[in-house]
Amino acid sequence: MRAKAIAVLGTVLLVWAFGMNAQSNSPTLKRVKAYDLPGPAGKRFDYLTIDKENNYLISAHLAANQTYVIDLATDKVIATIVDTPGAEGVESVPERKKLYTANAGDNTIGVVDLARMKVVKKLKTGAKPNGTAYAAPFHKVYVVDTLARAVAVVDVEKDVIVKTLEFKSETGMPQYDSVARKIYVNLRNTNEVAEIDPASDAVLGIYPVDGCQFNHGMAVDSEHHRGFLLCTGNRTLTVFALDTHQALAHLPLPAGADVVKFDAGLGRIYAACSSGFISVSQAEGNDRYRKLEDFPVQKMVHSLAVDPVTHRVYAPEQQEDGQPLARMVVYEAIESPQKR
Repeated sequence: MRAKAIAVLGTVLLVWAFGMNAQSNSPTLKRVKAYDLPGPAGKRFDYLTIDKENNYLISAHLAANQTYVIDLATDKVIATIVDTPGAEGVESVPERKKLYTANAGDNTIGVVDLARMKVVKKLKTGAKPNGTAYAAPFHKVYVVDTLARAVAVVDVEKDVIVKTLEFKSETGMPQYDSVARKIYVNLRNTNEVAEIDPASDAVLGIYPVDGCQFNHGMAVDSEHHRGFLLCTGNRTLTVFALDTHQALAHLPLPAGADVVKFDAGLGRIYAACSSGFISVSQAEGNDRYRKLEDFPVQKMVHSLAVDPVTHRVYAPEQQEDGQPLARMVVYEAIESPQKR
C-alpha cells in the first residue's frame, strides 16, 4: 500500500509540475461587463445555472436566502425569489417552467414556478441539501444531502421525492452524463465516485479516484465520458474516466476551489477558487489536458456558470478589495478554441 501511495503521489507531482510549467502567457478571459444584484452586499453566493430555453441565468444568493433570475439578453434581474433559505444548488427544468433550489437553511428542496416566479412547494430532505443534477429523459432531479450522506431523487412530474440513496460518505456535486445516461456523484470523504442508473435509481458501482482527496466539485464532458473533479484536500483538478473508472490527469488548483464548469465548445474547464482566481484548463484531445492560467478575480468567488452558446463566463462577487457588494461579473473567452 505504501509503495502504491508513493507511486500515485509521484504521478500527481509530475503532472502538477507539468501543468505549472505549461501555463499560457496569454490571458484566457476578458471582463466585459458587471452589474449590481439586489443584495444585500457582502453575503456569500453559491451555485449558478443557465436555462437556455428561457435564456435565464439563475444565481443562488446563499447567505441572503434568495435566488435571482436574470435575463441573459439584457443582463437584468427580472425576479428575486424569496423563501429559498441558504440556497446552494439550483436546477432548472425548462420544459416544465420550473426551478428547484437546494435550501440548506431549512433542509428542503424548493419547487419554483418560473411563470409566477415564486416557491410553490417544499420537499423535506436530509441535512444540508447542496448540489443538483437533472436527468431530463427520466424526469428526475438529483439533490445531494451532503451531511446526511445521501442523494434525494425528485420526480419533476409529481414534485415528490421518490427515493433516497444512502452512502458511507458525505456527498458532493452530482452530474448527469447525457450520452451514457448515468448520474455520477462525488463521495468526498472516501475519495470515490458513485454511478447511478436513473432508470431504476440503482447504484451501479462506487469507484476510487486515485490521486484525489476530498472531491466536492464536478463537471462532466458527456461526449468523451470524462469527469472533472475538484479535489480540495490536495488542491488538484482530477480528470476521471467515467467509463473505465481511471484517473487520467491531475492539474494544480489554487486554494478554495469550489465549483467547476466545462465549456464543451471550447474544451475549457473553469474552476472558481475563493482565494481569488478562476483556474482555467484546456482539453486538447487524446486525453491530454493542460493548465492555461489562474485568472485573477476578487476573493470569495465561489461559483460560476458558462453559457454554452456565447461561451461567456458569469461569476458573482460578494466583495471588491474587502468592501462588501453584490455583483455579477461577465467574462468572455479570448483565446481561440482548440478542437478535440
